[in-house]
Amino acid sequence: MAGMQRSAAEKALIKKARAVLPAGNFGNMAGDIVIRQGKAGRVWDLSGNEYVDYVLGSGPMFIGHGHPKVTAAVQAQVAKGTTFFANNEQGIHLAEKICTAMACADQLRYVSSGSEATLFAMRVARAHRGRDKIMKFEGGYHGMSDYSLQSLAPKRFSNYPQAIPDSAGIPTKVSEEIVIAPFNDAETAVSLMREYADQLGGVIVEPFQRLLPPKPGFLQALREAATNLDIPLIFDEIVTGFRFAYGGAQAYYGVTPDMCTLGKIIGGGFPLAAIVGREDLMAHFDKEAVGEDEFLPQIGTLSGNPVAAVAGLATLEVLERPDTYKTVFNTGRRLMEGLEKAMRDHGHTARVIGEPPLFDVFFTDGDVSDYRGMFAADAAKARAFTLALRERGVFKGDSKYYISLAHDEDDIQVTLEAFDDAAKSLKDI
Repeated sequence: MAGMQRSAAEKALIKKARAVLPAGNFGNMAGDIVIRQGKAGRVWDLSGNEYVDYVLGSGPMFIGHGHPKVTAAVQAQVAKGTTFFANNEQGIHLAEKICTAMACADQLRYVSSGSEATLFAMRVARAHRGRDKIMKFEGGYHGMSDYSLQSLAPKRFSNYPQAIPDSAGIPTKVSEEIVIAPFNDAETAVSLMREYADQLGGVIVEPFQRLLPPKPGFLQALREAATNLDIPLIFDEIVTGFRFAYGGAQAYYGVTPDMCTLGKIIGGGFPLAAIVGREDLMAHFDKEAVGEDEFLPQIGTLSGNPVAAVAGLATLEVLERPDTYKTVFNTGRRLMEGLEKAMRDHGHTARVIGEPPLFDVFFTDGDVSDYRGMFAADAAKARAFTLALRERGVFKGDSKYYISLAHDEDDIQVTLEAFDDAAKSLKDI
């Protein structure tokens, strides 16, 4: 499979993209490949090259591309209408299904993207507490809002809790409203929560931060402190919701937040995200419940649109089947073990970090339990390995292997062989 070739048609389209798109891409992956189609656990580029797909659209395609149940549901709905702005039956049924699945969820409000969901979750917390600051964790990703893009990927480190903006165009004042804590350091995080208790509207955290599992007791410590200080605890489960367990990371790790955000899987490949949480928190979206002063208006043209809702419903129905998560975890474990073996066999100093549905390799011998540990790894070698895998028929992003229910035995064998050959090719880097 080595040596993927680009057709004249794909090269021409890449050239056109460079003319009409900033950086030649959609702002996600580099624009050096154009994907034509996907089916189950594989994708094909415009040149006809076939890849085992571990990008999965950045995670939404958890049951695979073109699943017949999802496709049939979407085709039936499109014929009836694609969006109405008003309530629709499908969106109501999906909301009920999500609220039943998620321990923290009394009620739900739809949006169209994860960035919107986390932005509104933070706004709800501030409205509820009547305080402006939000605590987040260094390296934690919560979308593209000004508040979220603080100390996401700092190239220089400041003392906690100083926030560092990650992007041009963010007002300086925003950084003053964000308190930064180190992930997996319960003592420091709880100390900062206590110190800023009178100023915090809420605490937002990815229970599994990017690729970092929480240390034993870390999430429990945040939960206990948030309860004692009466500060809303928000889990960003855009990635982990319905991926680690049907009840999300909160079920998998056994810690229930006050609110969580969901996206990716719940839309079945279509734009859909949600904020879910306790009824008293979600009441801020209801003017009659909280009054004019505490009301939080939220309007979205495509929020809860019926096409995304039926795709989400069909996806969750598949995930409810017996042994679904056992299958995904077994696939992930085999790939993690194979990746570790390839690194070991070819003499690379590396660590495979994550959980079976979501993991990656870091070229380092140091501890990788927080952002600074990730930052210290050899990023250039990781990029080279990713490109070597692509040349061998394995498609992944700059970080993360997303595992799907659709990845089969052939996909696993192709990937294991690619791991070994790509690791061998890196010996001189």
